[in-house]
Amino acid sequence: MDVLSTVLKTVRLEGALFYNAEFSAPWGFRAPHSGLLAEQLTPEPRHLIVYHLLTDGRAFASIENGPRMPLSAGDIVVFPHGDPHIMGNGREVEPRDNGAILREILSQGLRLARLGGGGEITRFVCGYLLCDLQISKSFLSGLPPIFKVSIGNDSSGKWLESSIRYSVGQALASHTGSEIVVAKLSEALFAETLRRYVDLLPPDQTGWLAGARDPEVGNALALVHRQPADPWTIAKLAKQVGVSRSVLAERFRHFLGTPPMAYLTRWRLQLGAQLLASTSRSVAQIAAEVGYESEPAFNRAFKREFGSPPARFRSRSKAAAAPAAAAAAR
Repeated sequence: MDVLSTVLKTVRLEGALFYNAEFSAPWGFRAPHSGLLAEQLTPEPRHLIVYHLLTDGRAFASIENGPRMPLSAGDIVVFPHGDPHIMGNGREVEPRDNGAILREILSQGLRLARLGGGGEITRFVCGYLLCDLQISKSFLSGLPPIFKVSIGNDSSGKWLESSIRYSVGQALASHTGSEIVVAKLSEALFAETLRRYVDLLPPDQTGWLAGARDPEVGNALALVHRQPADPWTIAKLAKQVGVSRSVLAERFRHFLGTPPMAYLTRWRLQLGAQLLASTSRSVAQIAAEVGYESEPAFNRAFKREFGSPPARFRSRSKAAAAPAAAAAAR
């Protein structure tokens, strides 16, 4: 069972490419926290993941005050938590502040942007993925602030990279439907990047993604993510996975630092928070949909997790989204 695919469907990923660059050394830019970009793209409170795919040349990337990570053609560098970061190539230059010209960057679409001093050429595209603020915490929690994966070392990765290059060209030529294709390719690229990252994790790695790779924990995660409202018990879950209750509990704690039933409770409440913020369903309907037998039980658990009852959480979420929605409409 592919738990990663299940979770990626649940977090409501929305991807796009927003920058197409050909820079010549020396060059550098400083990207702001992704929350600033998210404010320009959606009225909802959502998390935004930023990535950059090098198609030609080389560069470096680093989070603010962090070590430089070398990049070459075929590498994709991801900032899963949206940290401010710097990219560049060549001798030291004052990085351009992209936060100050964010509107300009977004307004130019995928038209080729050029920058630099006329030396070695680096070409890359920048993309983002919007995802649910609460639910994304589950699979992002074990990721570092920056990581890279090479997609240019096999046929499937080369196909994906070539498809992105072609679709960017189609978008520039204003072909009908090209934006949808680019968006889907962006989502596929992120999913493929995560899969490759998981494959490269060392055997002793812990965290959500490492747990998803483990046969027993991964199967258990897939079950509770696909069927959160089922009346799961540790005994029923262990039987479905094919191990004893003690083994499943021990492996869950090893990878995720929490027992299976505690993880299920948190997942149900995160789903509930998503539904409260994005739908008009009643609290009772949402409680039943995420596996609670009664609305009062859901209310109590939700308040423990989020610090406020469901109705108040919903009103605050809608109030937070209203100013951004009004700004987008202007």
